Amino acid sequence: MKNTHLLLPVVAFVIFAFSCEERNRTLQNDTVVSTDSVTIAEESVEPFPDTMYASVELLTYKIDTFCTDVKGDIADIKDLYADVPGIFCFRGGPLRDMPYSGRVTGRPSRIEVDWCFKTDMDQRKVLGISWGGGSGWTGQPLYIKWPHDKLERIKRENNHLTSDFDDEEIIVASLCSKVYFINFNTGKASREAMETRNPVKGTPSIDPRLNGNYYLGQGLPCEQPFGAVLYNLFTNEQKSVFGMDQDAWRNWGAYDSNPIVVGDFLIRPGENGTLYKFLAKTDTLIKHTTLRYHEKKGWGSPGMESSIAVCRNYGYVGDNKGNILCVNLNTMKPVWCYWNHDDTDATIVLEIEGGIPYLYTSCECDKQGQNGYSYFTKLNGLNGDTVWVQPIPCHKRQVFGSEREGGMFSTPLIGHGNCEGFIFANFCTLDKPNLGRCCCIDKKTGRIIYSLDTELYLWSSPIAYYNEKDELFVLFGDIIGNLYLIDGKTGEILVKEKFGNNFESSPIPIGNCAVVGSRGREIYKFSIK
Repeated sequence: MKNTHLLLPVVAFVIFAFSCEERNRTLQNDTVVSTDSVTIAEESVEPFPDTMYASVELLTYKIDTFCTDVKGDIADIKDLYADVPGIFCFRGGPLRDMPYSGRVTGRPSRIEVDWCFKTDMDQRKVLGISWGGGSGWTGQPLYIKWPHDKLERIKRENNHLTSDFDDEEIIVASLCSKVYFINFNTGKASREAMETRNPVKGTPSIDPRLNGNYYLGQGLPCEQPFGAVLYNLFTNEQKSVFGMDQDAWRNWGAYDSNPIVVGDFLIRPGENGTLYKFLAKTDTLIKHTTLRYHEKKGWGSPGMESSIAVCRNYGYVGDNKGNILCVNLNTMKPVWCYWNHDDTDATIVLEIEGGIPYLYTSCECDKQGQNGYSYFTKLNGLNGDTVWVQPIPCHKRQVFGSEREGGMFSTPLIGHGNCEGFIFANFCTLDKPNLGRCCCIDKKTGRIIYSLDTELYLWSSPIAYYNEKDELFVLFGDIIGNLYLIDGKTGEILVKEKFGNNFESSPIPIGNCAVVGSRGREIYKFSIK
């Protein structure tokens, strides 16, 4: 349990916020390369520059190279997830911007359950808790429509298929220490479940090169080895386990962060304070380079639970000390560091504007004490400069007998269609006890256009549905099992209905459907009508 501090006056927080912004601004404007000189045309496929800004001086870091016979440069920096037949990673791609959206007709007015799949329950206790089944945070399902040649290969090589195996599969890792394969259309098991031995909280990844690799991170140590696991989806075989890293600067082996494939490499942040680059040309992972770091004036090494966002050769990740780190993935050297005020578990979302990647992120109310702010921030991804900051007041609360941090845990949704210029962000435990809030925010100014209070707090990330007029409708869940469908332009609630026990997992959109897991035992497919 994290420490609880005394309540600070609001004035103290305002001074604190100003001093933090001044600190970041002073460090990051003292650069070795001007902003204009690194502006790159949007259609360019050139790597971003190998440079380092003064803010990196706040860090102590160490880079180790283990595979010296293979150059670390990413030869092909294109988005490998852009043309895959499905949703293969958390938020659909390296920008973490959920480029996949659902389609509806007219103005939807109801949500229907198509099927409900039941997982097992794991009664073993870890950290004093039985984690059960279903899926937790971030727990996003993956969806794949297998190409014909891959489908036939699975039929030849896999001995774990059921009579419901078909080309469209939902793959979801569960808190009950298993991976489930579900026929998207029938809701029945398409394969036997794979044993992972340890509960999984985060979202695994399917390799976008369709080589069968499935990258999973375990979240809690019921058994050893405990760490990151590679499976082969053609055969359902476990290929390797990367357990506790004795060289890590933090003694913890969980991998809630979602890994991403860039070129021939798998990039995986660890909760042990290490950013890993694995050579992933085959079904054998080879540790190529690691970056370990901590603040010079801080204590210990920060763990990374947020999933790394990637644009070309730059990776962006938050940690539980409040750092936002930009890393040149070619060299694994830090490019810049921004202090984000508090624990940052929510995954960054990127958007390219005029050839520059801009990132949106926010923090929790944790180390600030019982009351603080979630600082929703837009940064220039090339140099870490602040574009704007919108402070959202939030609080720690007692929920079901345990303390919960306030702030942001979900990944924002960038609006398009009639909501071009908007970004939607979910926050926890605000003015009233345990309240959640969905905010629609102007991307240019950070101004809150409107906000919508929810019955209880929000960890689940929002997803988008567009109709024939390109009108946006936003779907998300709360932690007592309500689903909300809202008009993105106005914030009007079109549907609010309780279905599950706890939707802290993030959903995915497929056509007019949504698939999402619930804490308990349930994985749902819904239709939006």
